[in-house]
Amino acid sequence: MQKPDFHFLVCNSFRGGEATQGVCSRKGALDLIQYLQNEIIDRGLNAMVSSTGCLQWCEKGPVMVLYPQNLWFAGIDEARLGAILDTLEAGGIPKDDVGG
Repeated sequence: MQKPDFHFLVCNSFRGGEATQGVCSRKGALDLIQYLQNEIIDRGLNAMVSSTGCLQWCEKGPVMVLYPQNLWFAGIDEARLGAILDTLEAGGIPKDDVGG
């Protein structure tokens, strides 16, 4: 595997055991993960997506972190993902939600 340029970490509210719980999961994080994976393939980006345990920003869910840029995004939906991917595809750096 080639080292990816971007690694998207999407909170899916895992908190031990096998069941998801929490805001991100209830707000459709699993569907967003699938959407993001499809968009990465369609756009030909060198990126990977991982589902994570709780990122402890529950009031802002669904939450996503982009590495190695260390950018945090809150309230993610398909429109925001599209804008973030458009920016990355154009060679830019999207603005995160914590002022990074």
